Amino acid sequence: MTTAIPFPLREPQIKDDEKSKPFQPNLNIRLVCPDCRVDPPQIVEEFASGDLVCGDCGLVLGDRIIDTRSEWRTFANDEGDDPSRVGAAANPLLDGNQLDTVISRRDGGSGTAKDLNKVHGRATAVKGERNLVQAYKEISAMCDSISLSKIVSDTAKQLYKRVEDEKLLRGKSSDAIIAACIFIACRQEKVGRTFREICALTRVPKKEIGRCYKSLQAKLQTNTLVMNSEDLMLRFCSNLQLPNYVQKAGIDLVKHAKEHGTLAGKSPISIAAACIYLVSYLYRQPKSTRDIAHVAGVSEVTIKSAYKSLYAERFNLVDLEELKSRPNGEGLSYEDLPLP
Repeated sequence: MTTAIPFPLREPQIKDDEKSKPFQPNLNIRLVCPDCRVDPPQIVEEFASGDLVCGDCGLVLGDRIIDTRSEWRTFANDEGDDPSRVGAAANPLLDGNQLDTVISRRDGGSGTAKDLNKVHGRATAVKGERNLVQAYKEISAMCDSISLSKIVSDTAKQLYKRVEDEKLLRGKSSDAIIAACIFIACRQEKVGRTFREICALTRVPKKEIGRCYKSLQAKLQTNTLVMNSEDLMLRFCSNLQLPNYVQKAGIDLVKHAKEHGTLAGKSPISIAAACIYLVSYLYRQPKSTRDIAHVAGVSEVTIKSAYKSLYAERFNLVDLEELKSRPNGEGLSYEDLPLP
């Protein structure tokens, strides 16, 4: 069964050899017992005798078949069990059959095996594979540095390989391509990361990441969604060490603000930052605009401007009676909110 290609092209490129390829019949063979003709057939492989037998009538359909199962014999020089017989698992992110023989680096301390391993690796290296491996290492290191999951890292690697195979971003620097792949992977896996965070992580200018991002969006089919203020709210509150009930109240405030259109036109980061500022004072765990701006990556003026709109509509956006019925909601009052 064939697997779907990750990130297919929006306009698939038809190669010249595929255009001129003539029609060929389907040569897939389906073995059916000629005696009983039962469909579906009950074909049994008896590896002990090397025969292919029909399970319904017992007719021998073939002999001297090859046993393709694992041998589970030990070929290691060291003592102990060594069930490996075909090497490590193939890496789908690398090209080639990956069945090359590798010289061991251990030889008792003389150093000859280490030199042979290095020379053999250079001689058998696949063209372009070294650049791919280096890019994969950079993607893994960057994702680990900001605590991104392995799913996001693998998605970014798949996207980078597609870009390299199809030559979609010729002339762009490798760092810019890696930054755009990580950003798209975060959007696709619904992990909220802003452009500013990706810029600080990869040290690539925002304009360069934006160009690569738009080019990939136009050429590849990606499931990138608009960043949600609710996703940012959870991470910002966690970095500000706010409890869970404050986070839940902030998420409810974001939803009510979207329903009423109070902060229409504002960026998701500004909406999340302003809602955190209001909710933190409402629950008497105030966080200054400087602390929130440092975590969210926006200016204090932006937070105060958005908060001014929230404060004007506070009676419609915040239901005090509902919040008081929740745990840790005793004694909440609008008077605790600071004036804009």
